[in-house]
Amino acid sequence: MPLGDDAAALPLSGNKVLLLSSDALIEGTHFLPQTPPRAVGEAAANVNLSDIAAKGGRPTALLLDLLIRPATPLAWGVAVVEGAEAAAARWGAHVVGGDTKPSRTPAVVVTVIGHGDREHLAPRSGARSGDLLVVTGPVGRGGAAALPLRRGRLTDEELRTLVDVHPRVREGPVLARFAHAMIDTSDGLADAAHLLAEASHVQVTIDAAAIPITPRLRGRLRGAKAELEAAFYGGDYELLAALAPKELSMARRRLAQFGCPLTVVGRVAKGRGARLDIGGRLRPLPRAGWRPLG
Repeated sequence: MPLGDDAAALPLSGNKVLLLSSDALIEGTHFLPQTPPRAVGEAAANVNLSDIAAKGGRPTALLLDLLIRPATPLAWGVAVVEGAEAAAARWGAHVVGGDTKPSRTPAVVVTVIGHGDREHLAPRSGARSGDLLVVTGPVGRGGAAALPLRRGRLTDEELRTLVDVHPRVREGPVLARFAHAMIDTSDGLADAAHLLAEASHVQVTIDAAAIPITPRLRGRLRGAKAELEAAFYGGDYELLAALAPKELSMARRRLAQFGCPLTVVGRVAKGRGARLDIGGRLRPLPRAGWRPLG
């Protein structure tokens, strides 16, 4: 994989490659102090599993590092590890090691080791003029989960929903066989579209009317603009892929076995940058999405 992709690929024998991805969840940035620790562990594993899926690979093992305050109860750390193990085990992978260190700010760092086929890996940089942009599921799930933050106090269920990540582990390797480029929407559809356009040196256009906005946002926000901003919030963890129009039908049939929809949300052309098409009016696609560094 080119430097800058969410997963690195190292060649093995034959057509096999070793995939590596690492990410961190930090208290106060990605989860709240009162978030159930098992949910934190599951999320920490799943955000990395999503990166492996976005390259068309499959997970093999996880390493987990806990950075915690010295007074943290042992049960908290155990629950985090149990959550990560449960998330990994769904896909035949397991937590195989890691470390624990004292820290003023708690964080969970996970590294996922995976494998893939060199001929069927999808970088960010392969989108071509004429490609369609497709997304694997509803947009705005993360934005909908964040709505309760406006009122302050959250229920336990709402705290879990904030870190509820569903990586497309089964779908990634299948879609990679058709995709010229692929990225997950961890930081939002708009951010993913920008990154794909920059890496591929193309222009992408997102059709606002075609975005499959999650029903949880419908009717809860006033106005199309507010709804679109929430849809671009991030935290969806769907896959955004660029593929040739002739591949669309077969890709849809292959993903149907998982109950996974494939919605055309835009197109790729020669040029640079990312645009938003609202009723035929083109404007720059806003740099919306998750911004942990502001």
